[in-house]
Amino acid sequence: MDLNTVLDVRDARSPVPWRPGDAWLGGGTYLFSEPQPHLRRLVDLGRMGWEPVRELPDGSLEIAATCTIAQLSRFGKAWGATSAPLVEQCCRAFLASFKIWNMATVGGNLCNALPAGPMISLTAALDGVCLLRAQDGSLRRVHVADFVAGAGRKDLGEGELLRSVTLPARTLASRTAFRQASLYGLGRSGALVIGVLDPVDGSLAVTVSAATVRPFRFWFPLPPDRETLRAVIDAAVGADDWFDDIHGLPAWRRHMALRFAEEIRRELTGGTGDATDTGGTAPAPAPAPGGLR
Repeated sequence: MDLNTVLDVRDARSPVPWRPGDAWLGGGTYLFSEPQPHLRRLVDLGRMGWEPVRELPDGSLEIAATCTIAQLSRFGKAWGATSAPLVEQCCRAFLASFKIWNMATVGGNLCNALPAGPMISLTAALDGVCLLRAQDGSLRRVHVADFVAGAGRKDLGEGELLRSVTLPARTLASRTAFRQASLYGLGRSGALVIGVLDPVDGSLAVTVSAATVRPFRFWFPLPPDRETLRAVIDAAVGADDWFDDIHGLPAWRRHMALRFAEEIRRELTGGTGDATDTGGTAPAPAPAPGGLR
């Protein structure tokens, strides 16, 4: 896509005052995929020289916003963390060509805030924290599950830059389980659910994405039973929170999300219960201990 309204491309290493019509340029796979008539200038991050992925002294993992999907995939395959398989599973959820893999960035996927964004699913499930830098140089941090506020909506101010996402060491040492569904063999994710079981205290986090307009991360200090898990999800995800587009109706997305959540609970905890019958109405349980982030 030719962006014929763009009059200038600037190197981000030479800061210039932000003005209306500016946009950060990462991989550009979204910017150049459809008309952007509101843009007048691109600020290119491609030469910032940020290390794509680095392990920090405390065991956490920092992923630069400019890290491409191909770079993250290569790192994940060689990484020794317990949660490493989840990286490749989420990278493969793109179902994109090698050209996209080598250009699309983790930061771009988060900032687009599309419900099916698999980097949103990965980083939200692992309790990732975004580092944001404002035009005045001030920094703030926000959890990925709060950063993505809805379909195409994110907690990002005018001219603010997503610098990186940090995944805490504790979640990286956790066991994970992954489920994904699409209406088509090579289609966009209609539901993507990830479970993370903490090896230290046995707590369980279940993250629902793609089926919903934003990621919902449910944390339980102790693994819940089937009815409690279902009740917590249904209480937090309202009717308008289930995404509705050509890739899946809300009722189907809800059904698959609840089914996958139960399958994941059973896989990670050895729980009992019928994992296939999740479409009916569950009995109302006592107030659940689950926390939502």
